[in-house]
Amino acid sequence: MSGFSRRKFLKTAGVVPAASLASAGILLSACDDKAGNKAVMTETPVPATAAETTATQKGSAGVVVIGGGFGGATAARYLRQFAPEINVTLIEPKHQFVTCPASNWVLGGERTQSFITHGYNNLRDRHGVNVVHDRVTSIDPDARKVTLQGGDTLDYERLIVSPGIDFRANVEGYDAAAMEAMPHAWHGGPQTALLRKQLEAMPDGGTVIMAPPPNPFRCPPGPPERASMIAHYLKKYKPKSKVLILDAKDKFSKQGLFIEGWKQHYGYGTDNAMIEWVPASSDGVVEAVDVAGMQVKTGFGMQKGDVINIIPAQQAGAIAAQTGLTDDSGWCPVDHQTWESTIHSKIHVIGDAAIQSPLPKSGYAANSEAKVCAANVVQLLRGNAPIDPHWINTCYSLITPEHGISVSMVYDLVDGKVAKAEGSGGVSTSDDPTGRALEAAYAVDWYRNITYDIFG
Repeated sequence: MSGFSRRKFLKTAGVVPAASLASAGILLSACDDKAGNKAVMTETPVPATAAETTATQKGSAGVVVIGGGFGGATAARYLRQFAPEINVTLIEPKHQFVTCPASNWVLGGERTQSFITHGYNNLRDRHGVNVVHDRVTSIDPDARKVTLQGGDTLDYERLIVSPGIDFRANVEGYDAAAMEAMPHAWHGGPQTALLRKQLEAMPDGGTVIMAPPPNPFRCPPGPPERASMIAHYLKKYKPKSKVLILDAKDKFSKQGLFIEGWKQHYGYGTDNAMIEWVPASSDGVVEAVDVAGMQVKTGFGMQKGDVINIIPAQQAGAIAAQTGLTDDSGWCPVDHQTWESTIHSKIHVIGDAAIQSPLPKSGYAANSEAKVCAANVVQLLRGNAPIDPHWINTCYSLITPEHGISVSMVYDLVDGKVAKAEGSGGVSTSDDPTGRALEAAYAVDWYRNITYDIFG
């Protein structure tokens, strides 16, 4: 894949080789979006033969998908698109999904909460997914049954679990009550709105403390983008204020590009810097919180903030642990060809909950994994061998609304594991102002395209 240009990379939105898709009963086509800078992939299902349809319907109770986020909703839609004969049920307690991607733009005052809020009507009405708004209380892997809080029990032939993340305690005193005073805003929705209100209410000259989590966690570039967008808001409306990042790590995603942007826009490294980053090696780890005093404890003493954003350490969503799908790491080991759990057969785990390195835990990666998983679930239900897939990921970040950066990569299946495709991807160039403005536009286009791909 040498000579793999950035434009060619951005146009490689398919996650499975076309030849393999054809053998799986899937046709793939591509078209540029209106801006001419992205490829939007559309899949036309090849109808199953009568024999395949009969065999599937007789031998299958259908596919149940748990979790209506980037992974689960994508899987549900593409299962129906790849194989209309399969009954697909999506279980999601919320009637609307509020995304974490683009939530930092809301915090920066550049978008509203409605921009990142999406419903499930199109999945139900346009794509034929049976959407059930309820909560899963238990999964029985042996009986292949899912029990819901409302009392219903669903049988499945294959189960796809996309439970996202839950938090694990790594900061003393940071409990459910503390989250209302020091919001994490790492689940889209009320926490995003709460953090935004706190930023609006804080006085000019105040300090916003951010505490990013240790690895691995959802959306590696998310914390530095959040710092950037909060600083953007403060620069416009509260210019005497600052953002203090107290990090549990010594490095972060796209660090060079972020710091370059912080120097350009926020005086990073100067006496008047609006952003200050303290790494773990400089005692930046937040050890405990004092909610009443609005303080955090670090290795260099107590630090007081007007707004405090604690992002805790993370693990797979609770239903995954409860079902025994996690290992000692707190995440779910899977066969990367099919995303089937290596612990419980017939259960596939996708999205942030899965062990997928070097794929990051991102919305784009979850969308890509979901398509691969859906294609191979169709293969398995039809009695065919699974296909060898590829994946794609791009993480866009805004430093200002006109200064975007990104990191991109294509991934192959090598010896049964995800591996970076040689010569693919890379990070934004660091000396191209026109390119930075285009990247900012691409970020918004990407968000609109991927949410339409999932929920449209």
